[in-house]
Amino acid sequence: MPIPTEPIGSIPRPPELQAGMAAAAAGELGAAELDALYVAALQDTIARFEETGSPVIADGEQRKPSFATYPLHGLDALAPDGVVIPFADGHTRQLPSLTEGPFRYQIHADSYLEKAQRYATRPVKQAVISASALSLLYPADGIDGYSRDEFVADLLDEAEADIRRSLERGADSVQIDFTEGRLSLKLDPSGGLLRQFLDLNNAVIGRFTAEERQRIGVHSCPGGDQDSTHSADVDYAGLVPGLLGLDAGRFYLELAGEPDPRAVLETIRANLRPGQRIFVGVTDPIDPAVETPEQVRDRVLEAAEYIPLDQLGTTDDCGFAPFADDTSTARATAFAKIRARVEGTRIAAAQLG
Repeated sequence: MPIPTEPIGSIPRPPELQAGMAAAAAGELGAAELDALYVAALQDTIARFEETGSPVIADGEQRKPSFATYPLHGLDALAPDGVVIPFADGHTRQLPSLTEGPFRYQIHADSYLEKAQRYATRPVKQAVISASALSLLYPADGIDGYSRDEFVADLLDEAEADIRRSLERGADSVQIDFTEGRLSLKLDPSGGLLRQFLDLNNAVIGRFTAEERQRIGVHSCPGGDQDSTHSADVDYAGLVPGLLGLDAGRFYLELAGEPDPRAVLETIRANLRPGQRIFVGVTDPIDPAVETPEQVRDRVLEAAEYIPLDQLGTTDDCGFAPFADDTSTARATAFAKIRARVEGTRIAAAQLG
C-alpha cells in the first residue's frame, strides 16, 4: 500500500515575479503586466510540481501576499500596530490590528484554488489560515461598538466559509495553517493561550460533518521564514496532546528539523487517535542541503516504528516561502527536496510492503 505524501504549500516565487512585484509596489509596473507574471509563475509551479511525481500538489501560494494575511488584502479597517512575531535570527514579522467591525474576509482561499485547477492534472490541496491566527487581529484595548465576542462570531463564520468554499470547489484536502500553536507556548508557557487557540479551531472544525473532517488537516511547525524559526526552542511535547485533540482527520507535523525526532514520535504515538492520519515532515526547508531519497526513506522507516502504516503519511516540514518577500530558499532547491520526499516515501513504502 502506498504511503500518502503531500506538500505543505508555499514555493519560492520566480525571480521575474519577485522583480515584478517590487516594480508594481513602486508604481513602475501596471496591474495587467503583474497579473501576467503571476499567471506564468503559477503555470510553471504547477508543471514543476507535477514533474516531481507528487500525487497531490499545491499552487505554491504564488499569489498570496503571505500564508497568514491573504484574507485581509484590500481591507481598509487595519492599523499597522499588531502583534509582533520575533524570529531566532533577530528579524520580525508584524500582524496588523483591526480598527472597526464587522470583520469580513476580502479574499477566500478558493479563489487561488480555482486558478490552480485550470492548469493542474493532479489533485490540488488548499491551505487556509487558522481562526486562531486571525484572532490576534483584535486589539487588546478593544474596538468601540464592536466587542470581542462579536468579532469571534464573525471570525468563526468567515473561517468556516474559507474551508467550505475550498471543499466545495473540489480541493483534495484543506490544510489549516496553525504555526502559531507552538509559538503560543512561548508567549504563554501556562498553556492558556494554546487552549484558547485550540478551542477556536475546534469550533470551526466542529461545523463540518465527520466525512468532511477527514479532508480537513492541521499543519504545525515552529515557523519557517528567511531560514529561521520563531519557536523551535519550545518542546513539542507541550503541543502534541492538545493538537491531536482537534477533530481534524489529518495532521501535518514538522519533524525533519527536530533534534530528537524519536521523542516527538513517542509523544505522537501516545496521543494518536483512531481515524487520524499523521503526515510527518521528512524534508527540512530551512536546511540548504537537499535530502537524498535514502535519507527520506530512513525518516519514514523511523516514523513507521511509532505510527501505524494506515495512519502514516509524509510531507515537508514547512512551506518554502510563506511570505511573498522570502527569497532565502532557491526555487530549484524546493522542488529538489519535494522530489526527494516523493521518491524516498515510495522506496520506504515498498520496503515496508
